[in-house]
Amino acid sequence: MFILCFVPHILFEAPCTGCRCCASGTDCITTNGVIECLDPCVNYTVLNDTWRSTENTDNSILHCDQDISRSVWYRFYLGQTNAQIPENYVAGNRCGTSAPLWINGSHPVQLNEIVTRNVFGPWWDYWYGYWYSSFYFASNTIQIKLCSGYYVYKLQQPSVCNLAYCTGTPEHQFVQG
Repeated sequence: MFILCFVPHILFEAPCTGCRCCASGTDCITTNGVIECLDPCVNYTVLNDTWRSTENTDNSILHCDQDISRSVWYRFYLGQTNAQIPENYVAGNRCGTSAPLWINGSHPVQLNEIVTRNVFGPWWDYWYGYWYSSFYFASNTIQIKLCSGYYVYKLQQPSVCNLAYCTGTPEHQFVQG
């Protein structure tokens, strides 16, 4: 006599392959054409653009983050200083673009913590001969990880050009545990 056991969640569950089963604090990262579960704190691309600064009001050249890759983690610098995406509204015509992007919510506070945050940018209106930033719109979501003394970001490509991620100097003390 044979007994047939049918367990649907085991029968139809896909095997744990590739990056679908990355451990906490790691992510699916492609390095030299190989996809692996790696720590974004040591596998990131540096963005060190002074034009991204919240202090920059020079818009003689408008920048755009259309070249951002969704599968890459980024670390921001302003010169030799760690930088981070602002957590509050940034007015238009700053950060080397007409619509600077910032996050709505706080950065992670626990070491190796990864959070997901909404990204926003200002919306422009034309009123009596002047352009002004009247309100803001949601652009997309990103992931942020707290490493030892800095943040890394898994950015999303903005929906249109003249949107770029803004950066400022760190606003938080980093929690090491």
